[in-house]
Amino acid sequence: MHKIFIDGSAGTTGLRIRERLSQRKDLELMILPDELRKDPSARAEMLNKSDISFLCLPDQAAIEAVSLIHDPDTVVIDTSTAHRTADGWTYGMPELTGLREQIKTSTRIANPGCHASGFISLVRPLVELGLLSKDSALSCFSLTGYSGGGKKMIAEYEAEDRDPLLDAPRIYALPQAHKHLPEMAKLCSLTRDPVFSPIVASYYSGMEVSVSLTRDMLSCSLEDIKTAYKDYYKTGLIRYDDSTEGGFISASSFSGRDDMIVSAFGNDERITLISRFDNLGKGASGAAIQNMNIRLGLNESEGLVI
Repeated sequence: MHKIFIDGSAGTTGLRIRERLSQRKDLELMILPDELRKDPSARAEMLNKSDISFLCLPDQAAIEAVSLIHDPDTVVIDTSTAHRTADGWTYGMPELTGLREQIKTSTRIANPGCHASGFISLVRPLVELGLLSKDSALSCFSLTGYSGGGKKMIAEYEAEDRDPLLDAPRIYALPQAHKHLPEMAKLCSLTRDPVFSPIVASYYSGMEVSVSLTRDMLSCSLEDIKTAYKDYYKTGLIRYDDSTEGGFISASSFSGRDDMIVSAFGNDERITLISRFDNLGKGASGAAIQNMNIRLGLNESEGLVI
């Protein structure tokens, strides 16, 4: 039976991973008592005894956790930003060309960021197939539920006397220095970062990431993009689907799920690309468990909600 440790199991990502894995009979969850949760020696023991350790920690704590591991066979799946563009780490998005095979043998897997997952799922195939130039000046809007902000933000949104300004969507990361930008550019082979506007709104979970394109950016039609997505996403937890909810698309439509759909709308002159998923699912915990399943040689959707 595979031994699994979650370092940082009290945060939203760790809690969702623990919730999903606690239902599994093929895994042994190694759990530290609360009083030892931040004890370095106790954490080190668990990290080195585990077959796979999930790091659900702030960046610096994740770097520290990796330094505590001396067993070369321990597999690490880091959900922080710390290692997503680092040498020696495999980016944990198996639907992208070549990455599934790398994940199968890697001992260092960097789980993708939530906003980044949506952007990369839309842009990477088009750049890779030569339909969109890597020099394109792209813009991206991304709606997320407030659970993406962690426990502090959840408490703010769910407080009885909350600030009335939280009732409406709020744009953030205004200086254009969001921590997901490096992976968004690198994984899509872009020569410049996109203009990125993340928006948090008053609903618990779910994401809707959109990228706008104009005809001069492309060497293809809208139908070519749709065909490209359908062909590219034949394996994994991403698929193409352009159905709507009566002409609307809700950012919470995939709340509670661990898969993702990508879509393309518009006409040959102006196109909107949209990905929909759960920021805690394919945007965090679901992706981490998918990577674990692949690394263990299991069905990659085992224990997930799709």
